[in-house]
Amino acid sequence: MTSRLTIALAPGDGIGPEIMDATLRLFKEAKVHDHLDFRPVAMGKSVFDTGNSKGITDEAVRAIEDCGVVFKGPMETPKGGGGKSINVTLRKLFSTFANFRVFKTLPGVQTVFSKAGIRLDFSIVRENIEDTYGGVEHRLSNDMIQCKRLISAPGCDQVHRFTFQTAKRLGVTKIHCGHKANIMKMTDGLFLERFRAVGKDFPEIETGDVIVDALCMNMAIKPQQYQMLVLPNLQGDIVSDLAAGLVGGLGFAPSANIGSNIAIFEAVHGTAPDIAGKGIANPTSLILSGLMMLRHVGLLKQAAHLENALLAALETGLRTGDFGDPSLPGYRKEPATTAQFVEGIIERLGEKPKTVPAVAVPEQATPTFAHPARPSGQQVIRTFVNVVTTVVGCDIYLDTPLSPPAVAEEMQRVAQDTPFKLTLISNRGTQVWPTGSVYTECVDYYRVRFELRDGVAPGAIGQSRAVALMDKIAEKFVVCSYELLRSFDGVRGYSLAQGQ
Repeated sequence: MTSRLTIALAPGDGIGPEIMDATLRLFKEAKVHDHLDFRPVAMGKSVFDTGNSKGITDEAVRAIEDCGVVFKGPMETPKGGGGKSINVTLRKLFSTFANFRVFKTLPGVQTVFSKAGIRLDFSIVRENIEDTYGGVEHRLSNDMIQCKRLISAPGCDQVHRFTFQTAKRLGVTKIHCGHKANIMKMTDGLFLERFRAVGKDFPEIETGDVIVDALCMNMAIKPQQYQMLVLPNLQGDIVSDLAAGLVGGLGFAPSANIGSNIAIFEAVHGTAPDIAGKGIANPTSLILSGLMMLRHVGLLKQAAHLENALLAALETGLRTGDFGDPSLPGYRKEPATTAQFVEGIIERLGEKPKTVPAVAVPEQATPTFAHPARPSGQQVIRTFVNVVTTVVGCDIYLDTPLSPPAVAEEMQRVAQDTPFKLTLISNRGTQVWPTGSVYTECVDYYRVRFELRDGVAPGAIGQSRAVALMDKIAEKFVVCSYELLRSFDGVRGYSLAQGQ
């Protein structure tokens, strides 16, 4: 621990520099700068424009690794050109596996629920590394494109343990796991299974689970029934933006990305280039994200004073042009500029809100954050060890316009004199051979499944025989991809087809 910490600072693009300057002005008045130094790092549009497709310089990467904490404004993702989202790159590069977002009804921010007198206060933890956000995509045939969905047991364990630890620290008594395990029985099934496994270490916290489509309906009708949610990456991304809409929009939803070594605090709304440079942007989301950062590093007292001042200012009717509540006695017809908005908060430093509960002010006012030692190399994380695996077959994916019966005839011929027999052909996940419907329309991409012949014991052959079969098929067909079929401790490690 040290009396001063250095935070990597990335102001962002569009309105980013304006709202970052406003937030740092507020921090300075709250004496945050007595303990924190901010080190600018280069990332975002200016780096993309140099031809760097990563959107971040090597110097910035090393600076972030040295600091352990990043505070950033909204970043622009280039349209076309191959550059990927800098926001996703940062989260994955530094293994910030948990995206933590808090959704609260704020005074002066009018929503359907605030009009009904319903106060919302819940949070969402989103797995931040895996799922479809690996961006692993391939064109497999003329008409078929694939995106791989990757879910690992260690990745699930990390995000679930963070969720339960955070719930315990905040006094949350129930966590729901959102998922689609009724359809994606292996990937979402693993996410749900590990949620339940980790939850056993926290018996004081009640657990529940909800299918994600039902969750979205419930949140539109009665979001106050939830305290904390944890979801896989893509579902969590969608549901957390839905949740932001319930409290007024992304401009009021702070975001933290937490890993074992590095944490990123950011505004997740857009860069709003149409109003950039006009001095009218709303800095609330970045301010709230900054308060999460202050709490992360141990400046609890400063964070509480700032949050109370923000709430006190909002309940007077202080607003920028993108929000407001005309029912408030102090509602201002003329919206504040970004600078005036921050000055209104500064004027109320030391005050507490009167219309909503005030935040308790702890005594802790010096940094407690200790940046972990730099790893000697990339770490391999594991959950299941000493698992007995056996080869039981393979799935081979073909690019061909042939009909299912014609594909079957060719595959059965190729599989002769091998340990495998053809057991399934599917198209877009639906079985089309040996049984199926003439109404099932097919595209030019098939999965053909081979399993061990009767009399060949599991474990009697290895992967090389499956690869040899694929090689034989590749002499006549375009093989797009190949998946080895295995059992794990006697449990099938692959899904069945629809209709199988």
